[in-house]
Amino acid sequence: MTEPLCEAVVKAVAHSTGYHFHDYQLARLSGGDINQAWQIYDRERRYFVKTNRADLLPMFVAEKAGLDEIYQSQTIRVPRVICCEVEGSQSFIVLEFLDISGAPDESLLARQLAGMHNHTARHFGFGINNTIGSTPQVNDENESWVDFWQVHRLGYQLELAKKNGLDSKMIVRGEILNASVDKFFSDYQPLASLLHGDLWSGNYAGDCKGNPVIFDPACYYGDHEADLAMMELFGQPGRRFFDVYDEVFSIDPGYTTRRELYNLYHILNHANLFGGHYSASARNLIERLLAVI
Repeated sequence: MTEPLCEAVVKAVAHSTGYHFHDYQLARLSGGDINQAWQIYDRERRYFVKTNRADLLPMFVAEKAGLDEIYQSQTIRVPRVICCEVEGSQSFIVLEFLDISGAPDESLLARQLAGMHNHTARHFGFGINNTIGSTPQVNDENESWVDFWQVHRLGYQLELAKKNGLDSKMIVRGEILNASVDKFFSDYQPLASLLHGDLWSGNYAGDCKGNPVIFDPACYYGDHEADLAMMELFGQPGRRFFDVYDEVFSIDPGYTTRRELYNLYHILNHANLFGGHYSASARNLIERLLAVI
């Protein structure tokens, strides 16, 4: 982090909190493929800082909106947002520094996440667009979950796949599937639940007492099953988690099929971002979904 950027962070923290650092120090943190991560601290306080290009400030603004939305639900802990601003060619977001020390208590995570999912809205979507990884995620509000998923999730990724020159047969089969998404909802009508949106195992943890913390959201209001599906795509929260969750927010029997539909969105996103075997994985998943229609 350059000295001017560091000074801008210090001033922004002072403006937002009234706290003035004394002989602060800066440490680079590992992890994160999109942003650079830092810790700024003195003997009394520490904050977590992410930086990126100035033109990516909207990504941080959207992250702030998501974290604020979850915080206001008063259901599960997220890092509080201190500020997000631009300094020269760089943008930054400053967050509460949380001591993450391992896996969360499984039962508590289930109850608190179910509580968050019980925080609902009238429409699917969100008041601001955000990103899933580095891919834009459109959240235009819609009264129909099927329409929302067809246009802003599965359809959006298939259009990106065309632009990126991915497997044409996979795209054609994906479009056939997308046209039939309503068949997965013939006897199931989801609520517009507050979702984390990118809830793989790297985006939730526990503090030193095992209390759950979730972070790096891609929030919107949608089917609660979409978050559950993502938790099983890159990680596995465990059988106890699902048993306790089901006690608070009932999991429909059709979840195991729709789980594949929801995770196709993320697999396609990885194919668009990274290529490689993800394209073949998406094609196989599309075929499995078509086989159950």
